[in-house]
Amino acid sequence: MHKLEDLKIWNKAMDIAEKTYLLLAGFPRDEKFGLISQIKRSAISIPSNIAEGAGRNTKGEFKNFLGIANGSSYELSTQLILSYRLKLIEKEKVIPVLNEVIEVQKMNYALIKSLGR
Repeated sequence: MHKLEDLKIWNKAMDIAEKTYLLLAGFPRDEKFGLISQIKRSAISIPSNIAEGAGRNTKGEFKNFLGIANGSSYELSTQLILSYRLKLIEKEKVIPVLNEVIEVQKMNYALIKSLGR
């Protein structure tokens, strides 16, 4: 079991979720139940799965939830890229968040590797 506040990856994932919510404020209202909803779920899923895994009893369980969080990070990246391709948000606003997502993906990989087999 891990203390969440001490996990750098969880803190970084929380920052991403917060920044993602702020990005969505400028989206058209007609996307509320479409892309906005999906992006929010993906963004929240990353720190949530890290937290759930951290609260489990074995390294294997933790690694499993880190894998789910990693999948959510790729989902979030895809949705943010689609958002600027659809001109729902400026690319310059999305790039910093995407860079943080990549950083979390790298941290996730390193953490999974450190947990061993």
